[in-house]
Amino acid sequence: MDLRQLQAFLAVVEHGGFTAAARATHTVQSNISTHVARLERELDVVLIDRATGRTTHEGDAVLSRARRIQSELESLEADVHSMQGSPRGTVRLGVIGTTARWLVPLLVDHTEARTPDIHLVVSDGTTTSLVLRMLDGELDFALVGLPIDEPEIRTIELFTEDHVVIAPTSHPLASLDHEIQLRELAAHPLLLAAPGTPFRREIDDVFASSDLVPQAQVEVDGLRLLASLAFQGFGVAIVPASAAPGWIGGDWKRLRVGGLPRRKAGLAVRRRGMLSAAAQTTVDAITAIVSTEARASDGFHLPAPAPAS
Repeated sequence: MDLRQLQAFLAVVEHGGFTAAARATHTVQSNISTHVARLERELDVVLIDRATGRTTHEGDAVLSRARRIQSELESLEADVHSMQGSPRGTVRLGVIGTTARWLVPLLVDHTEARTPDIHLVVSDGTTTSLVLRMLDGELDFALVGLPIDEPEIRTIELFTEDHVVIAPTSHPLASLDHEIQLRELAAHPLLLAAPGTPFRREIDDVFASSDLVPQAQVEVDGLRLLASLAFQGFGVAIVPASAAPGWIGGDWKRLRVGGLPRRKAGLAVRRRGMLSAAAQTTVDAITAIVSTEARASDGFHLPAPAPAS
């Protein structure tokens, strides 16, 4: 087994076929086919179903490992170059949608001004989807909602933010001039995060602690989409503060709710493997940006410092 075989296999999967892989890697199709066939003989399995062009069950297992190997090789090269100057290389990061809205523009500006040799590839997604992509080796790290129940992932809390309610101005809740209580909220159908997501578990737990159950009008796996539905008047949504910035116009009102816990967000990285110098530099930049923004924004809070040992 050699790296060319793994690279050929990855190219076939990522470009959707042997011909496309050859075109993308500037070689002929026979070379790609030969490398993949040799890899299959080495492992004594079929990795790609030639009739459908899709990976087999064994191919999926090899794909996950091959992506990690490729990522480590890219990080190795980037680290060596970074030792000779400023950090450089490609950093693949994921960011949950509500946080991406305000964080990514600041991160892009920061990177262009201070570390222009770092190339960012940013993926916007839900916590669930980003964790899966990290486990597959597609992302170096991600900024996600916490907690995460995945033993292969370790997390570092970055900030917490208040939960708020977005209500169309035509909704009865929008006319209230006091902090809404959970019992008032439970009396109305709500736009809720999808069951099983960290955000939804927090909501369900806090309602259950008051012997209440939230009424689900619609359930959505994606907080930015959830907020958009509320902005457009489809219903009342419980969202983190970052999902309802004041600069978004429309016929809606942001309301405070008593008794809701703060939402936690943080960095998630794989336990096995090391971040490249470029990725670690990007993590440091995100930490600095979050620290600045949390101090200047309503509803954002930095975690309490760890007690001195």
